Amino acid sequence: MTPRAAGTGTDADDLYVEEALALVQDAPVPPSVPGAPASPAPAGGRPERPRHRATPWREARAIAARAARGGTRRASVSAPLQAALGLTLAAPLTALTDLPSFDTSAMDGWVVAGPGPWAVRDEGVLAGHATPAPLTDGEAARIATGARVPADTTAVLRTEHGRTEAGRLHALRDVVPGQDIRPRGQECRSGDQLLPAGTAVTPAVLGLAAAAGYDTLTVAPRPRAEILVLGDELLTEGLPHGGFIRDALGPMLPSWLRALGAEVIAVRRLGDDAEALHRAVTDSGADVLLTTGGTAAGPVDHVHPTLRRIGAELLVDGVQVRPGHPMLLARTQDGRHLVGLPGNPLAAVSALLTLAEPLLRGLAARSVPEPSGRPLREAVQGHPHDTRLVPVVLRGGGPVPLRYNGPAMLRGIAAADALAVVPPGGARAGQETELLALPWATGAIGGCFT
Repeated sequence: MTPRAAGTGTDADDLYVEEALALVQDAPVPPSVPGAPASPAPAGGRPERPRHRATPWREARAIAARAARGGTRRASVSAPLQAALGLTLAAPLTALTDLPSFDTSAMDGWVVAGPGPWAVRDEGVLAGHATPAPLTDGEAARIATGARVPADTTAVLRTEHGRTEAGRLHALRDVVPGQDIRPRGQECRSGDQLLPAGTAVTPAVLGLAAAAGYDTLTVAPRPRAEILVLGDELLTEGLPHGGFIRDALGPMLPSWLRALGAEVIAVRRLGDDAEALHRAVTDSGADVLLTTGGTAAGPVDHVHPTLRRIGAELLVDGVQVRPGHPMLLARTQDGRHLVGLPGNPLAAVSALLTLAEPLLRGLAARSVPEPSGRPLREAVQGHPHDTRLVPVVLRGGGPVPLRYNGPAMLRGIAAADALAVVPPGGARAGQETELLALPWATGAIGGCFT
């Protein structure tokens, strides 16, 4: 499907209104009821087509999240620590030992027993060495951070808090029993749950797992995704010319899907070929297929006919969101999913975060993130009936909407930190607005994807 041109500012808003009218006036017959009769013609006018009701935006996201539970999910696997980064725990991380597993020194200094001054042993206590002999009252020994504390130790005296003179140690401040000792099990006891299933494996999680005694982790494998790029008008290199345009989605989507937790197994360019699309969908080994364009009802929009041909179930067929309302989600008879993205680039991003993100999160067994929101610094014009997703940058005073937010534009999203979820009718300055984080900018707003 050829992306439509869109302007900035008022032009973009005009486009939203134009599309809204098109939905009402020229809505196609829903694919789930092929051959449905047209409504009677009004007096002096053409027959009215049945109106297709698109799914509300929040409901569409919820359907996509639930769809993952009803689809085919790959079995969990055991992965070495170094291979588990970026995956999701498929089982709780339970401590295999106490942490620390023995009393250790939290500082370089001396271990002391009883009141001072203390006679200093000749032998110090180092980390990784054999269990040291117990201390007796009035005795001290040098100790390194992380070393095992001898039995009967009263406290650790930091290096800067003591001085030695003639073989005896004197404290320069009061000694509190237990000071600077990390007792056994201070962080956890063997058998404690450290992290629940559904936790994303970050570098810190790998460190905790190693400290707790793990060599491998039980994780959910990445869902496999395949991208089917549709459209005869798309170029893969060079400048647009002669009615041809550059394909922006083919280069953009693989990295974006990987950031959302998918393993991209292929990017296939099919043009506007109905048979090629049918073969690609039926032959694919992916858990999730993503098509670009072809989700409307034009002469070369082959996604709906292909889904009907293979007997797929349409879970979402159009969403009340701008840009991106012609998006869809379907489940095939063998439990795989297809997400139909619109052909316009920002509309495709909208569909990606509306349908693909919650679907992939569920298939990867990731936990549901807490919603994040901030008050807008400026008012944002809304669509009369639909939710809008608007690229924003984050400043000290709150999110600032970006100007280039037309369906065919990427200039705004390329500079954005997040997408603001603008309710129907718009949002005023200072109004708390939900933000959808971009995978590479999650730190900016606390993170919406986990």
